[in-house]
Amino acid sequence: MNAQLLRETARILLADAKGLLAMDESNPTCNRRFAKLGIPQTVEARRAYRELIVTTPGLGESISGAILYDETIREQTKDGTPFLKVLADAGIIPGIKVDTGAKDLAAHPGEKITEGLDGLRERLQEYFQMGARFAKWRAVIVIGDGLPSRSCIEANAHALARYAALCQEAGLVPMVEPEVLMDGAHSLERCRQVTEEVLRNVFIQLNCQRVMLEGIILKPNMILPGLACPRPQEVKEVAAGEQQFQVKLIDRQPEEEADVNAVADVTVKSLWRTVPAAVPGIAFLSGGQSAELASARLNMMNHRYKAQLPWAVTFSFARAIQQPALEIWQGKDANLLAAQKALVHRAHCNRDARRGEYTSAMA
Repeated sequence: MNAQLLRETARILLADAKGLLAMDESNPTCNRRFAKLGIPQTVEARRAYRELIVTTPGLGESISGAILYDETIREQTKDGTPFLKVLADAGIIPGIKVDTGAKDLAAHPGEKITEGLDGLRERLQEYFQMGARFAKWRAVIVIGDGLPSRSCIEANAHALARYAALCQEAGLVPMVEPEVLMDGAHSLERCRQVTEEVLRNVFIQLNCQRVMLEGIILKPNMILPGLACPRPQEVKEVAAGEQQFQVKLIDRQPEEEADVNAVADVTVKSLWRTVPAAVPGIAFLSGGQSAELASARLNMMNHRYKAQLPWAVTFSFARAIQQPALEIWQGKDANLLAAQKALVHRAHCNRDARRGEYTSAMA
């Protein structure tokens, strides 16, 4: 293990108030997003979209690293330039998703275990030789009735730790991503409880596997209520003649109702309780949040707490950066420049959020 290389890579990825762009969607996931917008689900369409991203002018001003998929890391622009060279020329460090996906956890209905450890040592060596300098592995934790089970948490934490040790052996900084999903009807408090339990177990396993914490980046979820959490009710008094009537109104989705300040407070406090100061940086996933809310919540964490945080707090967003650009592009060359403008705008917004300087007017 080259400890100096790992520390330096992590330092560069977290420097200058930049963040990371996750563009590591698997082919099936990418195809599903294309289908919703009427974009052909072909190899060429995927390549063209990824070229749109990597060739976006000014992207390197806000993005320090890009997480790629196996197909993407081997692709070229239309004129034959490898994506890896395009990224390097923009000052963006290439990374690679190395897990093979979440599969059903045997004897645990409704829970998943992430696979991909078989042959991982050899794959990491190949990716390093290709030019990748960091990697990503995502574990998926579901909150539900009686879920998550302790065995699910421990199995995923152990796999994350083994992956991280293999990455460091190969010279790659591991992004450790234990994602507690937004799916479900759970409350903000329930998400906090589960997230803290998951993170405690992850760091126990990382220490057991002798992972150098100074050479990792944590990619957690923000603490949020579930998407199906019952909507809050507001009561409004309506006058009718001399009588007063109370009318119950249901106006906003739980995601919108979750106060930006409350999310920032509970997330930072939970990280203080569970993440060692030796970890150089925390790069949040967006996890299905809207682009604007993901930026606002990241901004509030840095605006309120930056001076007190032992780690850099940044972003590693996928849809929260990409989605506006994808909706503009729609697979049409005529929309390419407008889509790139939207992409770099969202990246710049998140850099401002990392500084604690983002406002909703920027959106």
